[in-house]
Amino acid sequence: MPGIIENRLIEEFKDRKSFSRNELYDFFKYSEPELKEGTFAWRIYDLKNKNIIKPLMRGLYTISYKPKYKPEPSLELLKLARKINDKFNDVKYCLWETIWLNEFSQHQSGNKIIIIEVEKDFLDSFFYELQEIYKGNIFLTPDEKTIKFYVAESPQPIVIKKLITRSPVRQRTEKKLKFQIPFLEKILVDIFTEDKLFYYSRGSELVHIYINALTKYNINYTKLFSYAKRRERGNDIKVFLIKNMQYLVKEIMDV
Repeated sequence: MPGIIENRLIEEFKDRKSFSRNELYDFFKYSEPELKEGTFAWRIYDLKNKNIIKPLMRGLYTISYKPKYKPEPSLELLKLARKINDKFNDVKYCLWETIWLNEFSQHQSGNKIIIIEVEKDFLDSFFYELQEIYKGNIFLTPDEKTIKFYVAESPQPIVIKKLITRSPVRQRTEKKLKFQIPFLEKILVDIFTEDKLFYYSRGSELVHIYINALTKYNINYTKLFSYAKRRERGNDIKVFLIKNMQYLVKEIMDV
């Protein structure tokens, strides 16, 4: 696609929080009256691939000024990912660390929990294997009491829990090491849903995290709401967003 057209498109929609697929189609049709649907679909793919537009929901886009969410994994997390890959090369899992939330939090936390999510059938084998190779406190699907008295009091605990089917995760590569981490949309849904595990991110702190995340990064709301629905919290999150940050999501909720 010629750069001049891309520049015109950015100029046309740059002051809009969002625009629809139909509006994008009309933009191209103005200069290409014979534009076919197949060609238009390829144009959308090309614009997304070049990071010029970002999908917000199905059929709704925004100009992509915001960076991609790319949290910085700690050396400890990378070492753990390498050990997991050596032992469980074919198992689907993802891992992240709660210190990543400090980017969005009002109150910075020095405590770090490493979260490992793995397919249900491998929960026990992951737990027992990590006990052999990791010197630290490891907890398998801890209940509220365990979280309160043990996880919260441990210096650098690992929590192993079930990976929800079709969770939004992606591959990350660091120093030739490939491992899976959650999309930001998944992290936001998880901290909203699991109030016992993420006890320190409640109330105004949770609002603060969401506002900063939605403001700083492009959020795929289709991905967020789809995952929230699988966690049976889809409506709750929509109410939470409308109540606390309607100015950020008004156009999304109107669709």
